Amino acid sequence: MFNRNTGIVLAIALAAALGLLLAQKVFGPAGAGKRDTGSIIFYPTPRALPDFSLGQSDGTRLIPGELRGHWTLVFLGFTSCPDVCPTTLAELARAQKQWESIPESLRPRVVFVSVDPERDTPARLGEYAHAFHKDTLAATADVPSLERFATPLGLVFQKAPGKNFKANPNDYSMDHSASIAVLDPEGRLAGLMRPPFDPQAIARDLTKLTGKSAP
Repeated sequence: MFNRNTGIVLAIALAAALGLLLAQKVFGPAGAGKRDTGSIIFYPTPRALPDFSLGQSDGTRLIPGELRGHWTLVFLGFTSCPDVCPTTLAELARAQKQWESIPESLRPRVVFVSVDPERDTPARLGEYAHAFHKDTLAATADVPSLERFATPLGLVFQKAPGKNFKANPNDYSMDHSASIAVLDPEGRLAGLMRPPFDPQAIARDLTKLTGKSAP
């Protein structure tokens, strides 16, 4: 079975969604009540992530330390995705272009994580992600490692076999969360962005947050 922990992952994702709804009720649209942002639903308290290790398209490892020092947006997808992935990456690219003037050492990051490691080789994944924006980081891993990374973020994915899957193992798609996880400069899960996405609002909010977290 492709995703043995689907039930557990879905339960955790539901719990995360309920937590975000509670945060909205208690803290208002910005969740934490301390940041005036319109594109992010904040958790009441940032959540530390367990260790993870993904392979980036450039051959290096994506580990917790790599995500510290920047606000980071994490989006799950796959290169064969017909609609949601290219649309979301294009919207994120528009936001990225607006914050290119921020010093690289502080600039917000976008991480595209492929949940289709069978077909998305590092070269293919990198070429796909960089076609939208040169700064987008692209990574993937085996399914258990992807689950360990995605589950604490409240994100889910599952293989969806097509009608001819038995005869053609490549006849499948990937169901996955369309939301974007937001990590703070400490590498903790700070909140979530839900579609539809507004590139201008994302750029404005991430620029503002970067300014507040700058030394």
